Amino acid sequence: MSVFDIVIWAGAALTLAGLTGILWCIWAVWRARRQGLDEDAFRARMQRVVAVNMAALAASVLGLMAVLLGIMLGN
Repeated sequence: MSVFDIVIWAGAALTLAGLTGILWCIWAVWRARRQGLDEDAFRARMQRVVAVNMAALAASVLGLMAVLLGIMLGN
């Protein structure tokens, strides 16, 4: 297994972790809407979800960049 294979698989794992985080955000928003929270409680929960969403999106992007880098440099 070469270094490029490790970069590709690490990037794929990071992308998968980011997608899992994005799915968690969707689930959290859906659950918060069904609970019928008042506006202040809903807004406080959404601030946390937005922070997790941005981190998950960044992880997905960095993972995809690692996969592409590993593919491009490995050939």
